[in-house]
Amino acid sequence: MDYNITDVSLRLKATREYLDIGADTMAEKTNTDLNEYLSLENGEKDFSLSFLNECAGALGVELIELLTGRTPTLKKYSVVRNGKGLPIERREGFAYTHLAYLFKHKKIEPLMVLAPYDGDERSEVVMSVHDGQEMDLIISGKLKFVIGEHEEILEEGDCVYYDSKTPHGMVAVGGRECKFLAVLI
Repeated sequence: MDYNITDVSLRLKATREYLDIGADTMAEKTNTDLNEYLSLENGEKDFSLSFLNECAGALGVELIELLTGRTPTLKKYSVVRNGKGLPIERREGFAYTHLAYLFKHKKIEPLMVLAPYDGDERSEVVMSVHDGQEMDLIISGKLKFVIGEHEEILEEGDCVYYDSKTPHGMVAVGGRECKFLAVLI
C-alpha cells in the first residue's frame, strides 16, 4: 500500500468537504493557522504524521483511510509480519512502518521507527508537538530524546512515556541508526 502527498491531500479535502466541515474548523482542531492548514490540505507543503493523525481524529476517520484511501476492516486481531507493515515516510530521513494499519477503530497508532544517524551528534534536534501521549521503546541503537528543557540518552530496552503536547524531538546518536517502537495514543 503506497501513497503520495497529492493523493493524501485530495482525500483530506474531499473528506472534509463531504462531512461539511469548514477549513477554519479543521485549522482550529489541528492547532494550525488557517493559511497553513490550507497549504497542507492543498498539498503545497508536506505534513507530519501527527498533523494527519489530528485531521483523522477531527474527521472521525482512521489515519490509514487518509493515507491509503482504504478502510481498515479487521476487528478481532491483526498480524503484521516482519517487514510487512505500511511504510510511512513523513519526516526526512526517518522511516516509519505502521504495525496495525488493517485493524479498525484502533485506540493507539503503533509504529516501528528507524531514525538515521547523521554523523553530527551536536546538531539541533527538530522539535514537534501534537495531541495525545506517546511511548517509545528502544529496540536497537541509541536515541537522544529531548522534551522541553530535558535531554535523555536512551539505549536498547529503555522506554520513555510522555505528553506529546510538550515540545519533543529525537535523533540517533552513538554512531549508528536507532530502531524504536513508537506508540501514539
